[in-house]
Amino acid sequence: MFLRLLASATLALAVVAPAAPRSDWRLVWHDEFDGTTLDATKWVRETGGGGWGNNELEYYTDRPENARVEGGQLVIDARQEPFSGRLYTSARLKTEGLGTWKYGRIEARMRIPRGQGLWPAFWMLGSQIAQVGWPACGEIDIMENIGREPARVHGTVHGPGYSGAQGVSAAYNLPGTAGAFADDYHVFAVEWESAAIRWYVDSTLYATATPRDLPGQWVFNHPFFIILNVAVGGGWPSSPDSTTVFPQTLYVDYVRVYQR
Repeated sequence: MFLRLLASATLALAVVAPAAPRSDWRLVWHDEFDGTTLDATKWVRETGGGGWGNNELEYYTDRPENARVEGGQLVIDARQEPFSGRLYTSARLKTEGLGTWKYGRIEARMRIPRGQGLWPAFWMLGSQIAQVGWPACGEIDIMENIGREPARVHGTVHGPGYSGAQGVSAAYNLPGTAGAFADDYHVFAVEWESAAIRWYVDSTLYATATPRDLPGQWVFNHPFFIILNVAVGGGWPSSPDSTTVFPQTLYVDYVRVYQR
């Protein structure tokens, strides 16, 4: 998500298999969004409208109109409205400074928005980004979708020598004529170990990355924090068009972190 301008390269290794037994994991952090307000001990509302390195078109606000807890869910609304020199608003939430983890299963149950120019993402950045910068900190994209691909999501890693358009990536497509990801809720997850990252949609493992699959240094052996956002526009999804209906909403039922 960070400084991602084009679709990424394809992961060298992509497989399909059942999910690992959940009995191996212990829940260490979670947000079920069962309250009435966003938990400020878990999430930081990041704000700004400078394009975020991707030529994005939205302004991320700290308003409840763009991010709120409602009906047992986190609701992130992307809206078409003028705000601080931008034509769209949305929200970007992160756990930086409040929650970081080294290895584990990181998952969220979500229903993503739809429409040309929409770019929902569930991802992670290395917690030392302020000291070493990006991409040296590492980035793990658990789920990204662009509106023109309603039945496809992407999982990607970025690091030195494989960042931005050269990020190492794999895609998962809904089987058959199953419709769009925006039609229903799905669980998106990674299982991250010292020398492997595995991507899941629901119970399907669709890709694995190891150090030998990458053209640069493996930078995934330190703590990372979680980010949830809905971008509008940018170099990868392009801009909304006359077919795009606003507002568009990302619904998040829960976010959970497990460790062995």
